[in-house]
Amino acid sequence: MQHFNTIQVKKFRTKTVVLAAVFIALTIILTHIFAIQTTFIRIDFGFLAIATFSMLFGPFLGAIVASIADVVGCTIFSSGVYFPGFTLSSFISGIIYGFFFYSKPISFTRVVLASMATLIFVDMFMNTLWLAILYHKAVSIFIAGRLIKCSVMLPIHVILIYSLQKRLLQQTFIFRYLK
Repeated sequence: MQHFNTIQVKKFRTKTVVLAAVFIALTIILTHIFAIQTTFIRIDFGFLAIATFSMLFGPFLGAIVASIADVVGCTIFSSGVYFPGFTLSSFISGIIYGFFFYSKPISFTRVVLASMATLIFVDMFMNTLWLAILYHKAVSIFIAGRLIKCSVMLPIHVILIYSLQKRLLQQTFIFRYLK
């Protein structure tokens, strides 16, 4: 436990806080402003910012940034009552992306596995459960729509995350800035 704490404390510098704030703002913009909303399903691109931040700073800070972005985004763009289950989902997404990407080479297989883990565990199971609790409906009512959304979003997640992270790794100035 001591080793884990020193690693996380060492990274918590002014640059980290500033970048966390930038990624929180980026997540909110990609989640709420550039989202496609239908009656039952919302498609957003906030996952790009969370996956990238988690790749750069690890699962713990990625989860914290994802959670803060969720709370602040819900506060600014309130479309109903705040439900903490979705914040937990954001937290888990940051952990998943950090687990798959932090200090590991970016490969197509790794991106597919991370995207599948996030879409299946968080979107299909957790968020469907939260919707059922929030709207007092059976889970089966939401499953078909969530399955369609996840099926459509899987290739989008994979292509966008893989392209962005491969491009990001080519930009050496980013890694000099993080040191």
